[in-house]
Amino acid sequence: MLWQPVIGLEIHVQLNTKTKLFSSSANRFGDEPNTNISNVCTGQPGTLPRLNREAVNKAVALGLALGSQINSISHFDRKSYFYPDSPRNYQITQFHTPIILGGSIAAHVKGIDQSFSLRSAHLEDDAGMLKHFTNFAGVDYNRAGSALIEIVSEPCIHSSDEAVAYATALKELMIHLDITDGNMEEGSLRMDVNISVRPQGSSELRNRIEIKNINSFSFMQMAIEAEVKRQIAAYTSFPEKSWDEIIPRSTYRFDTEKKETVLMRTKEAAEDYRYFPEPDLPPLHVSAKDIEMVKKNLPELPSFRRHRYHQNFGLSTQVVETLLSEPYLCHFFDTALTHCPHPKSLITWMLVEFQGRLKEANKTLKTSHISPAHLAELVTMIEEKIITGKIAKTVADLMVIHPHKSPKEIVDSDDSLKPMSDTASIEALVNQVLEANPQSIVDYKNGKDKAFAFLVGQVMKLTKGQASPDIVNKLIKDKIV
Repeated sequence: MLWQPVIGLEIHVQLNTKTKLFSSSANRFGDEPNTNISNVCTGQPGTLPRLNREAVNKAVALGLALGSQINSISHFDRKSYFYPDSPRNYQITQFHTPIILGGSIAAHVKGIDQSFSLRSAHLEDDAGMLKHFTNFAGVDYNRAGSALIEIVSEPCIHSSDEAVAYATALKELMIHLDITDGNMEEGSLRMDVNISVRPQGSSELRNRIEIKNINSFSFMQMAIEAEVKRQIAAYTSFPEKSWDEIIPRSTYRFDTEKKETVLMRTKEAAEDYRYFPEPDLPPLHVSAKDIEMVKKNLPELPSFRRHRYHQNFGLSTQVVETLLSEPYLCHFFDTALTHCPHPKSLITWMLVEFQGRLKEANKTLKTSHISPAHLAELVTMIEEKIITGKIAKTVADLMVIHPHKSPKEIVDSDDSLKPMSDTASIEALVNQVLEANPQSIVDYKNGKDKAFAFLVGQVMKLTKGQASPDIVNKLIKDKIV
């Protein structure tokens, strides 16, 4: 019998707000434990939460980008559970009426474009972090109260490849919206995966297994494949039993060393969390004016950028994906294009020449302070043959050292970077090279193009790259043809 996996994802995204969801404590990773805390986020008696408007705006931006319905009125609820990293012994979430309903996201799966449906997305606050040591454990409450948005898909995913493509597209979208930094190693994006399997062609939804807190796409793919294999083996081993007996609803974790899912506990029902309306927060009202304000400030979405880069500039898929991997690269490229109409040359200098130099200097384009206008000026000087490619490489080296200087300033301040404009001087050097290499002339006349390139290279070497290659080419051809 053939089996079909049925997968739904719950993706928990930490919003990059300056402060926490219900308090003014800093929302910052990496600080000393228990320094970004307040009476509110540590659950002191008598304290009252106050909703962060920035978090609401980020949720609205996500809803608009996904084509979702944004509820004009949503509510917060208390989700009760007792655990050391939850200082209040409850979480504030949106269980009954979330801020976002529906929507979809497109993803590229093995060369095919697919669309995946969302059920909802809601705001909630995060728990703290347990830290285990040799003889004791501690709790860092710096993360407690940080703003999260939980995005829940429909059970419309049917393979590990689809799950990874969906999650990757969602992460890319949120980074471009500036909703999150997307740093999975720091816990900015964590995934719960719900999995069941059913006979191929069936429409039934069998008991699902939830795999908690996965923070890597590769681990998620391995976890899905391991759990699907386990469930199929269980069903085929006990064909006489009803399916709900074979796979009870449970919560698992993924053991990354054994590459298998491990039972944690039987699945809780909603009743176990004793959801009830949060008494300390009024209903959240999002007006049409609020939505329009956020809409006006939305950046260009990755799907539109991808299409524009392919269609308008003929950039390769690899180059486009490199640009989209970091919103700053897109911004830099688009800004540079306003100063220079040479997109392919710009890309080469951005992603090859400068990225290589900056990596050696332990910098990135974002941290280098090199402006898009200056890089565009350098490319324009090359394309208009104001400087040679060799000189341009030297100028690029100096731009990394002096990022606030323009290429023109760098060239004007150093005579060795100025191109040779005296044709007579270049011709004298051409004559010198031709006299010293008569065999190369013969080889070129016999059809060996490399011989001509050698002669050009020798002249360029004598001029230290300052002569125009076009002039050198013309002079040599005029003399030997």
